[in-house]
Amino acid sequence: MRRGSPRCATRSRLWGRPRRRGDQIRRYCGAAQGAGRADVGIAGPGLAAVEAYGRADGVIQQIDRFQRDRQTSALLRIAPSPLNPANWGPALQDGYKLAAGLVGEVSARLANQGGWSGAREWLPKVAGVLLAALLLLTKGRRWIDSLPMRLSARVSDRTRATLVFAVSLGQIFVPLLGVVLLVIALLVTGLFGAWGRPLIMTLPAAGLAFFAGVWLSRRIFPSPQDDISTCLPVSDKARLHGRRYGVALSASLALHQIFGSAVLPLSGFLNQPGPEGRVPLQISDASAAIWHLPVILLGALFLFRLSDVLRQLPQQDNAENPAYRVRIMAIFGSIGRLIAIFSALAALIGYTAGANAILWPTVMTIGLVGFLILLQDFIADLYAMAKGGDSAARDSLMPVLVGIALVIASLPLFALIWGARSSELSELWSQLKQGVAFGGVRLSPTRILAFLVIFAVGYWVTRFVQGALRTTILPKTKIDAGGQNAIVSGLGYVGIMIALMLAVTSAGIDLSSLALFAGALSVGIGFGLQNIVSNFVSGIILLIERPITVGDWIEVGGKQGIVKRISVRSTHIQTFDRTEVIVPNSDFVSQSVTNWTRNNLSGRVIVPVGVAYGTDTRKVERVLKEIAEDQPTVLITPPPAIIFRGFGADSMNFEIRAIVSDVNGGTGVISEINHQIARRFAEEEIELPFPQRDVWLRNAETLNPTAAQNPPRKAAPLSPDPGPQQPPMDPRTIGLRPLDDDAKIAKGRDDGDDDGDDGDSGTSGYGEQFERN
Repeated sequence: MRRGSPRCATRSRLWGRPRRRGDQIRRYCGAAQGAGRADVGIAGPGLAAVEAYGRADGVIQQIDRFQRDRQTSALLRIAPSPLNPANWGPALQDGYKLAAGLVGEVSARLANQGGWSGAREWLPKVAGVLLAALLLLTKGRRWIDSLPMRLSARVSDRTRATLVFAVSLGQIFVPLLGVVLLVIALLVTGLFGAWGRPLIMTLPAAGLAFFAGVWLSRRIFPSPQDDISTCLPVSDKARLHGRRYGVALSASLALHQIFGSAVLPLSGFLNQPGPEGRVPLQISDASAAIWHLPVILLGALFLFRLSDVLRQLPQQDNAENPAYRVRIMAIFGSIGRLIAIFSALAALIGYTAGANAILWPTVMTIGLVGFLILLQDFIADLYAMAKGGDSAARDSLMPVLVGIALVIASLPLFALIWGARSSELSELWSQLKQGVAFGGVRLSPTRILAFLVIFAVGYWVTRFVQGALRTTILPKTKIDAGGQNAIVSGLGYVGIMIALMLAVTSAGIDLSSLALFAGALSVGIGFGLQNIVSNFVSGIILLIERPITVGDWIEVGGKQGIVKRISVRSTHIQTFDRTEVIVPNSDFVSQSVTNWTRNNLSGRVIVPVGVAYGTDTRKVERVLKEIAEDQPTVLITPPPAIIFRGFGADSMNFEIRAIVSDVNGGTGVISEINHQIARRFAEEEIELPFPQRDVWLRNAETLNPTAAQNPPRKAAPLSPDPGPQQPPMDPRTIGLRPLDDDAKIAKGRDDGDDDGDDGDSGTSGYGEQFERN
């Protein structure tokens, strides 16, 4: 069909104008309907335009459906099997015709130019361009291959990764420029026409496929001598195999692009003619299947080998949970093995178009996924360089978000690889721009993007102002740390709310249309989210009322610790064991909370002391008072008090009650007081008691059966007149001797708890207790 024919013009109108004018018609009709259809003269043409647009759109959809059906039938068309020897002769004849046509065309055009004598006009220019092309393809390619290694030894660690990646892209574009110069040189000669130009014009695309595949193979499977960090966990042997199979697969793809676009039918998604059409040779399906078969088998073989390397990536990763990219490449490796086998079998049977349609898009899909992985690493290295060379910045959130955006942006490329037409993508984009109606609100990508950008900017400004207040302004005021934290937190809430409102209004979202949704949300909050809302409101109350602040020593729910952060939902408390306790904010409002450091840091410490019976109590009181007053953090007003609590089972019980200036150091004060008590009591010869017990044994002979056979002896006195001084008995030892029925044996020192009348009288050692002043 000629470009200027009426059918072509009609098709252009069907494909183009209704789609371009569709938005205008919808806006026009929307404006007419928004006016309430008050004017019939305006609403009538609007409705007619909508009907006309509907009819045109229906015709376009029928054309699209017809083209998809035709493409499907072409891909599923079966050709004669290339294994049939009867088809080999015609295939060789078609190959001979192609070669003869090329040679004949070149000879005829050279003769028309006057032979080699006439070629003298273009020979110098062509020779110069060919020389430049050969230099770029040979010397330039070698030079650019060695450039990253030379640069990596001269630049700093901060910029090495990004610079090496950027320079390595020259491994694609420098030889590709040589291919373009080669094409220009061949076209300048004028020796190629209908037979040669289609083949020549496919060389740039084939060169791009080949050199890009070689670059990807070298970057994903680098050699140990390249000094390039690999993006996938592969061994040295796997790198070598992956690099070889990747290069061979790239060469197979380049051959397929040359002959599939310019010569052979049944080429799958490349069945469309190239920029210069096809060679003027009608090749039968049987011949095309035979010529496609070796290229398909080579591509399937190398894809199977490469997929086997990718499939084994999780086994070569030492981590418990392999990285996401490792799992993705392993999945593609498993799928690639199946597709390689299926495409080879399909080509042998005769489904040549289907084999091409599934094999080569799989190859390009794996290549595009590998390129996205490399691009994500480059962005991470670039972000780390911007952060001053901090390697930890590579694993931050920003590179991950940029990587996700790249994956989303690459979806049209995946669609084009798998046969989608540009017209279909443009139609899909126009539908996305119109948006989707949701609760009376039309959401479109542009509105969502505007919402996200404005909210992100508002959030960043809020955090920036919070940081400036926290580090620069508020520390220079007389506001305490808790008040400063309340101001910063409140400003954050207000700033985020303002950013949210600005983002909603700038995106053109009408909040009134979301009234029903907001009502349903409020019902959900009342039933399922009431705890979250309660904690949020309690957090606001804590920030305003400030019963606790950051840095306070509090006790709530049986837990003690220092308040580290008050967030929207919960409060973080660090215990004295250095553990983090997260307490819901509602607990601080509904339960009793002990704040040891609210308003002031002073507090009372209590040290119980027990002395032996017979000790001068006034002397004990004096010594304990001197010990308490000697502590530097014990306040003089009110003075420390010495309390004689009473008489216990084994000791007379005293308590030291003192007010310290900083209760946070109360444990240290108690420890020092105990040290001083031990030293002063030893100097003053004040005895520290130990629990004693009298044990009465009845029928002692049952404990010692030999005692019943021996005549009874007189029991030794319980407290005989000691001779020389004996060493003290071990407190854990109980001596048993056979005595009379009613004899009693004194037990030595016992470390167990006593049986005092009350909790205080039973305390004979040291303890500690804090009380709020």
